[in-house]
This record gives sequence, structure tokens and C-alpha cells, in this order.
Amino acid sequence: MTPGIGLMKRRLEKEKDAVALAVSGIAKKYPVKIENIKTLETKYHTDAGDWYVALGWDEKKAIIKMDSVQAKITEIKEI
Repeated sequence: MTPGIGLMKRRLEKEKDAVALAVSGIAKKYPVKIENIKTLETKYHTDAGDWYVALGWDEKKAIIKMDSVQAKITEIKEI
């Protein structure tokens, strides 16, 4: 039997961990230097356990959705 989501330790507990993962995901997907990526906003959804990080670089912006328990990016949406 596996523990429920409430009993599992989150891998993305802090905002800086979520931002670091989001920046890494953008740097892998787009040809941009990490130092040019700016954090615009961060949100944590307590019910779902997801982090949302808005990043901007050059003329582009993206919202990155991450699962805090699995510490992985579930969606990158360019806006």
C-alpha cells in the first residue's frame, strides 16, 4: 500500500526550488541563456499541490506548471 499524497514529502517545498526547476525547463526547451530568464510571478495551489511559475525572457513569456510531489514539469504554456 502506498501513502496518500498528504503523507508524502514534497520535493518542491520552497518557492526557490520551483523557480529553479522552471528555469531549467525553459532553458532546455528554448534557446535562451539562464541569466536572461526573469521570474515574473509564482503561485502554489494548496489543494492540487502544484506550483505555477511565470517566467519572461526577451519578448516571450511562459507559465510553467509543476507537480510538487514528483518535482517535475507537467506543462509549459507560452503566452
